Amino acid sequence: MKFSAELIQTMRDALETVMASVPADQSVFGLKAAVAECILRAAAHGQTSFDGLVTSASDQLQSIISMLS
Repeated sequence: MKFSAELIQTMRDALETVMASVPADQSVFGLKAAVAECILRAAAHGQTSFDGLVTSASDQLQSIISMLS
């Protein structure tokens, strides 16, 4: 799947925003990659807004952390 440069930047910004909300004690190895994958999946399913991508990833954050811990 091919994404526009604008959407790629939006996904990067969403990733950084979500990661900034993770407390240091919950930042586990592989978390950023897993959150990026979540954002990528959301975009592939048509979610293209910054807020929507952040919400999609944030909603999954605790289960991702649990899975990786």
